[in-house]
Amino acid sequence: MQQVLDNLKDLPSGTGAKDIDLIFLRGIMESPIVRSLAKAHERLEEVKLQAVRGDNVQLVTDILDSLDKLPDKDAAAAELARILQEPHFKSLIEAHDKVAAKHYEIPHAAVNSNYLLTSSLMPADAVRMIGIQKKAGEPLGVTFRVVQGEMVIARILHGSSIDRQGMLHTGDIIREVNGREVGSNPHELQELLRDCSGSITLKVLPSYRDTPAPPQVYLKPHFSYNPATDNLIPCKEAGLAFSKGDILHVVNKEDPNWWQARKVVGGATGLIPSQFLEEKRKAFVRRDCDSSGSGMLCGTRTAKKKKKKMMYLTAKNAEFDRYELQIYEEVAKMPPFQRKTLVLIGAQGVGRRSLKNRLVVINPLRYGTTVPFTSRRPREEEKDGQNYCFVAREQMEKDIKESRYLEHGEYDGNLYGTKIDSIHEVVEAGRTCILDVNPQALKVLKTAEFMPFVVFIAAPELDTLRAMHKAVVDAGLTTKLLTENDLKKTVDESARIRRAYSHYFDLTIINDNLDKAFDKLQEAVERLFIEPQWVPVSWVY
Repeated sequence: MQQVLDNLKDLPSGTGAKDIDLIFLRGIMESPIVRSLAKAHERLEEVKLQAVRGDNVQLVTDILDSLDKLPDKDAAAAELARILQEPHFKSLIEAHDKVAAKHYEIPHAAVNSNYLLTSSLMPADAVRMIGIQKKAGEPLGVTFRVVQGEMVIARILHGSSIDRQGMLHTGDIIREVNGREVGSNPHELQELLRDCSGSITLKVLPSYRDTPAPPQVYLKPHFSYNPATDNLIPCKEAGLAFSKGDILHVVNKEDPNWWQARKVVGGATGLIPSQFLEEKRKAFVRRDCDSSGSGMLCGTRTAKKKKKKMMYLTAKNAEFDRYELQIYEEVAKMPPFQRKTLVLIGAQGVGRRSLKNRLVVINPLRYGTTVPFTSRRPREEEKDGQNYCFVAREQMEKDIKESRYLEHGEYDGNLYGTKIDSIHEVVEAGRTCILDVNPQALKVLKTAEFMPFVVFIAAPELDTLRAMHKAVVDAGLTTKLLTENDLKKTVDESARIRRAYSHYFDLTIINDNLDKAFDKLQEAVERLFIEPQWVPVSWVY
């Protein structure tokens, strides 16, 4: 196993293996559980558990005969003869010989056929008496429904008292509780069980259904939920409250409307609304319309006197837009690794570019950024590849049609854009590519190809933003004066981006102080190298 780990570290980059696959494999191989299993396997391979001999009954008989022939028996010989003739010892030796003589590796087909035969012979009306234990005041974690006049177990909460005892299953019919018929009212049965304590005897008609293994499904909700305010949940006490961004382990999805889940940080299992139910609820909520018709390119505002046509287009844009209703996102846990891209999202004027430039200057070996492409002619003092990469308009239009640009637009008759290949060049150099792009580009970036860590730089309140702008102007750091209307537009635009794209954000930082905002950003990206990460499951599988 250590040899495999060493080979993974020395694996050349030209093998064609995906980075995420190597990270995932290395995380599994370095897991203490996997190492323990490997050691146990090696030990079992070394030691073959086989019977020394299979005729120990005859051996004991021979020993007793030899003891009888001894001319002088001492105390030890007498004690040995007594032990060998004990009924329990004889039974143990006989059982050992029978086990040693048998072959227990039954073919898989034989096991299945035997199981089917047993199941087919099992009577459908075999009523059983089951005893369960209950502490006073402890909820059993079971709900009921009436089916054709019978009281049927509707669900059993994972990890509850009933689930731990393993005596009841979903679909079982309850006939009596402590000799008392249950009737056909689920609420009365719940009250009856709530008042019971100690040993409870149930008359049950089993469903004979195999209980499926709990699925290993982890979800990150994009909304907060409080069962106390939900009028649809069948039992408010059984609900699980969670906040947006929590990681939930879903253990049961049999009910189309209510799943059973628990938080990975610990706690009891409870009911959460299913994807189907929450989609139906949210489908009737009117979404905020996108009023960003004003000129925006890569998060920058342009003057009204300039003609500008935004042409954000991707080959799959229509397909992405059909899935704007975000409820849950399936995620997987990964060991620490370096993200390919760091994406800063926010309204114009919130300081994204300042934060990006500061990160690149402080650590140029870890962070890099792209150079935008343009079809305009270079000015006398400009060098190709420094501030812009200059290309012919025909070539740029051709690349746009072939979806080689992450985003692009036209300003004052010239095309501008961020080329996807330029992002790959930074990543292939071993650095994280920092991008400050239009929020719509997140639809393309949130994939395994770019593995982004998305940070939303939120605008502060209007009074704070006004004071920050005044301080910058007074210090002589800028000559551009923003009007009250400009500042208000920044705050409004920031709120609109948060409403429309918050399901893409990994972190939100309110920039009410540039130095503090930078410290928070730097601390967050440093944690990616030392702490496990929950990422979209599509990045892994």
